[in-house]
Amino acid sequence: QVQLVESGGGLVQAGGSLRLSCAASGTDVRLNGMGWYRQGPGKQRELVATITNGGRTNYADSVKGRFAISRDNAKKTVYLQMNTLKPEDTAVYYCNADAIYAVSDRSSRRGDFWGQGTQVTVSS
Repeated sequence: QVQLVESGGGLVQAGGSLRLSCAASGTDVRLNGMGWYRQGPGKQRELVATITNGGRTNYADSVKGRFAISRDNAKKTVYLQMNTLKPEDTAVYYCNADAIYAVSDRSSRRGDFWGQGTQVTVSS
């Protein structure tokens, strides 16, 4: 299948920056759309940003102008640059990927995959 491993979370003061990374691995993986979601304390998981295979991006209104999503298709990695962080950005951030992977020499499957999450804490 496909494994997604996030990194880059941590504790930062309000106004600071962090860069999250998410690397995909697996057998003959082809990545379609990728994205970042987050779940704050007592809240439902919400979309932060998405990026298509061609580089088209989409952002939640709450992060527009502060966050930037990008991807390196050769490295099978998606990034989230977070600037001007606010305490309300505190959440566990999850990477998501729509991916096709090989199940045998002649067949493949498409699935929706999630990383394990990385904690981002913004202090006031």
